[in-house]
Amino acid sequence: MRVIKESLIHLDGRTVTLLDSGTDEKGQYLLVEHMITRQGPMNGPHWHPVLQEKFTVKEGRMRFIIDGNERIVEQGGQVTIHPNETHQFWNVSDNRLIALHEVRPPGQHWKMFKLIHKLECEGRLNKKGIPSNPLWLGVAWKCIDGYLVGPPRRVQTVFLGGLARLAEFLRYRI
Repeated sequence: MRVIKESLIHLDGRTVTLLDSGTDEKGQYLLVEHMITRQGPMNGPHWHPVLQEKFTVKEGRMRFIIDGNERIVEQGGQVTIHPNETHQFWNVSDNRLIALHEVRPPGQHWKMFKLIHKLECEGRLNKKGIPSNPLWLGVAWKCIDGYLVGPPRRVQTVFLGGLARLAEFLRYRI
């Protein structure tokens, strides 16, 4: 097991910390800790064709909607999101939320966290946390290792994937 420790500190005080990454008997994984200081959505509805995510709430409460089913997870509780399950989650804690987030296989999730941090610090996100530059939007979409709810998968692959390829050609880097 290879232990890495890197923290991304956002402008509002939330942090995403890389705790561990490697391979164990279940395969490749990424383990991060989220510390969120404000209530509200942590992402938009999306799904991953391959990734499985497991959240363990260490402090506070999280609200999940997974395939249309709502669930509140409190301190000590866990929830697993399987491939192809549409999901979204929120911090609904009275104070801060601390949650462990395990991703198997890790895909590009750490790269995504680093990209969002970079763009936020550079003032390149809109009020909803979405990249305002279409090329950065393409890069961010590629990093989610999945699809957004709404636009058809094929449209996302062609349009957002095309933006990601153009951004890569133009040397957009994290």
